[in-house]
Amino acid sequence: MVRMIMHGCGGAMGQTITELASKQQDLKIAAGVDKNDTVSRPYPVYTSLEACREEADVIVDFAAAGAVDHLLEYCADRKLPLVLCTTGLSEEQIAKVKEASEKVAILRSANMSLGINLLLKLVKEAAGTLAAAGFDMEIVEKHHNQKLDAPSGTALALADSINEALDQAYHYQYDRSARHEKRDEKEIGISAVRGGSIVGEHDVIFAGKDEVITFSHAAYSKAIFAKGAMEAAKFLAGKPAGLYNMADVIG
Repeated sequence: MVRMIMHGCGGAMGQTITELASKQQDLKIAAGVDKNDTVSRPYPVYTSLEACREEADVIVDFAAAGAVDHLLEYCADRKLPLVLCTTGLSEEQIAKVKEASEKVAILRSANMSLGINLLLKLVKEAAGTLAAAGFDMEIVEKHHNQKLDAPSGTALALADSINEALDQAYHYQYDRSARHEKRDEKEIGISAVRGGSIVGEHDVIFAGKDEVITFSHAAYSKAIFAKGAMEAAKFLAGKPAGLYNMADVIG
């Protein structure tokens, strides 16, 4: 039985994971941490990590970027593995993640969905063949109208996966409104759509002469991210120090 601490248990993802974890046979939430002292969950909830007294094998984080620095220090000091799901980290924070991973196991992913992480592998393989054949590559992502960042971290991760297969030879183009020139053959276009309650949709388009191949993924609820986070927690518990990602979970 893997025992986890839910960091940011008062948020929407914290609630979703709490509900799904209650049905797991091999994982349970031992305690939660949330700065809101009115949060009620079917396990002890604390306003700080230091106040938590329950034993745990891993922490799953869906809090806020501002809380990540302290979280990394806490996990590194106690050698407590961390599934880091919070997005929007600064370059300095990403460097701290790498530094902390030298002391403790950390799994970080731009998207916890098992499907998206399989997609990352597929587009990387496709790019190696199609780019050489002259295909243009475009990514279109769609999210709800409350999302703050654009493009999404997942769209950037997809672009990075493609670019990795192409020896980092491509650059990213986010906006063409100020340009009056034809498309650069060495660009990956990334477009963001914001509207309604779209949970998350990503299309990776490979457009060649007389044919188009599109890889698509649609998220219909936050449950897919919660399921991925729990699978990551089971995977990471007991692992040696190092930086892991969801590709390690899906194999």
